[in-house]
Amino acid sequence: MDAGQTIYIFSQLILGAIAAFLAIILWPKIRDAAWMLIIFGTIVVYIETVYSILKIFGISADEILVVASVPLISFILPTIRTLFFIIAFTIMIFKQSSGMHPGEKDKPKK
Repeated sequence: MDAGQTIYIFSQLILGAIAAFLAIILWPKIRDAAWMLIIFGTIVVYIETVYSILKIFGISADEILVVASVPLISFILPTIRTLFFIIAFTIMIFKQSSGMHPGEKDKPKK
């Protein structure tokens, strides 16, 4: 492994850990569904980063669950992250169009 790949791996781990840590700290303070889904998506991004680094080092057991020649976990992690973000943004759009700001409780704005 060369220096560039080492810097890439450490930067991904450190920045991802910071984002996941901040998301976990924010988690109990937020009760809005859209923000909760963004927090879940951020945590899944970090899990995906750690998993991809384990794959680089050959530590992960990627071939245990394979569906149609695609490792299941390699398919699920990016898909679920994207679904969390899509649903969160959709909720925010509907709340915005109904006169509510993201993060507001279920009381319409007058």
